[in-house]
Amino acid sequence: MNIYVGNLSYELTDNELREAFEAFGQVDSARVIRDQYSGRSRGFGFVEMPVDGEAESAIAQLNGAMLRGRPVKVNKARPRPNTRRGGGGGYMGGRY
Repeated sequence: MNIYVGNLSYELTDNELREAFEAFGQVDSARVIRDQYSGRSRGFGFVEMPVDGEAESAIAQLNGAMLRGRPVKVNKARPRPNTRRGGGGGYMGGRY
């Protein structure tokens, strides 16, 4: 299950995020999302847990819990909407 974790401290590391969720079971990955230009945390992240029961327990126990002094928001991640748009169009030099 892919889990969204919001309201993260800007100082929280990937390892700290992983450790918080490993208390509830196996974690495949834990990633704090960072700005691609500054490298600064964007205040949210994602955790992948392969066992749904463990993931549900982690969500229930960690939602509202304090991590690095901030109450985190934890819930099942929603699938990304398909925002790809078709290319093409534009001026072609007057030729039809």
